[in-house]
Amino acid sequence: MRKLFLVLVIMSLSSAPVLAEPAGMDVRKTAGCGCCVAWIGQMKQSGYAVRSQNMAFGDLTRFKKTHGIGEKQASCHTARIAGYTIEGHVPIREIRRLLKEKPDAIGLAVPGMPVGSPGMEDGTTRDAFNVLLIRKNGMTEVYARYPARR
Repeated sequence: MRKLFLVLVIMSLSSAPVLAEPAGMDVRKTAGCGCCVAWIGQMKQSGYAVRSQNMAFGDLTRFKKTHGIGEKQASCHTARIAGYTIEGHVPIREIRRLLKEKPDAIGLAVPGMPVGSPGMEDGTTRDAFNVLLIRKNGMTEVYARYPARR
């Protein structure tokens, strides 16, 4: 009887819900990049534990390539979270969606540095930009669209 009780206790503990903790995020950037610092600040405010590392430009470029970022997807900083690569000024909403949906992909990118994207705010003005989903074969598709705002 005692063994049965222990088995039931262990089974109930193993099926207990685990509270989700914000995922850790590693960000690589060059020193002195103010928009990178602003984006990192927004990630921290959203509850993510962010670690950042400054790298020389050539090392950062190699890091991007190693983690699946092509020249056409590149921006100023590269993050890694839960096995995904996040390139550039990707909005938190799309990062959360990616982590929830868990697509078979390299990650997300906002190429360039569009005005009004997270970390690139300039009042209420925003350039139109797309968040791209980078598939494992390197192909991209639009994951989210952000219209221009004037």
